[in-house]
Amino acid sequence: MIGFARPLARRWEVIVPVLAMVALVPTWGRDLPGPVVAVVALLLAGSVLAAVHHAEVVAHRVGEPFGSLVLAVAVTVIEVALIVSLMVSADGKSATLARDTVFAAVMITCNGIVGLSLLVATLRHRVAVFNAEGTGGALATVATLATVCLVLPTFTTSAGGPVFSPGQLAFAAVASLALYGLFVLSQTVRHRDYFLPVDKAGDVLHPAGAEEHAAAPSNRETVVSLSLLLLALVTVVGLAKVESPVIERGVADAGLPHAVVGVVIALLVLLPETLAAVRAARRDRVQTSLNLALGSSMASIGLTIPSIAVASIWLSGPLELGLGATHMVLLALTVVVSTLTVVPGRATLLQAGVHLGIFASFLFLAISP
Repeated sequence: MIGFARPLARRWEVIVPVLAMVALVPTWGRDLPGPVVAVVALLLAGSVLAAVHHAEVVAHRVGEPFGSLVLAVAVTVIEVALIVSLMVSADGKSATLARDTVFAAVMITCNGIVGLSLLVATLRHRVAVFNAEGTGGALATVATLATVCLVLPTFTTSAGGPVFSPGQLAFAAVASLALYGLFVLSQTVRHRDYFLPVDKAGDVLHPAGAEEHAAAPSNRETVVSLSLLLLALVTVVGLAKVESPVIERGVADAGLPHAVVGVVIALLVLLPETLAAVRAARRDRVQTSLNLALGSSMASIGLTIPSIAVASIWLSGPLELGLGATHMVLLALTVVVSTLTVVPGRATLLQAGVHLGIFASFLFLAISP
């Protein structure tokens, strides 16, 4: 499946992230001409593909569910750093930035990535099979985190507007970290089998029985790929930040809401996980796809809220976390539909279409609120 014999210096997946990092340094924080923007966009796309490749190498070495956890956490940590840096540098537009970005990540992962993965799996294999116990636990954690951090601020009364008081924000941060840590413990130690791929009969496919027969990479190869994965993800987020002024100008020229900028950047940042999830679904490893999607959604909330809670110490102005009525309806619909998808442990083309329909509604309402 994955070749390891070529020299490092001749691999595109090694060269592209390095070139992207070299390009990131002189382009950071500058107003770029059109040709340079095009080159940056190509390097961004190449870095996304390189990140997926190196994530698969690491996953092949450590096995599931550790492989999907590595990519989800790595992407989210860097995404959180991007959110905090944007909030610090934003000019009066940081009040809703964290909320808009986190909510966009939830919709992209729980509907976009899940729907696309189910679509690919059901078109190739008719029925997508996964472990309802593990996926159900992940979904319950996502729903709880999203409700506590994004819905409750709209209804609390200690502070005016859809914001937490300092004490409430501290509680939400601690609760988010605790729930995320408990989930990781369940996924990787106590109930690891619940998050492994299953066959059509519902039996767990342990690593020894997996269909990936290629020899596992060496420790050296794994360390190199892990380092290049982090480098590629840094360049993905960094180049997305470089491209953001172009995106902002395009959004403003088109007369679209400013929140669309956050959606576009979230789509770019989550591209590595999307491609990795789709590739897993093509191999009929839907459980791996769901681990990536729900794990990323959970990490996005569980790591972002504590980070902005700390950052709020030196950030001026309000921090609006509470969702509006439209977004709360979309979130509630997502939780209900996801529950009905997960409970049977099997999904068809219909479930894929429903999730993609919700995702399309989110994108349309972001453009036309």
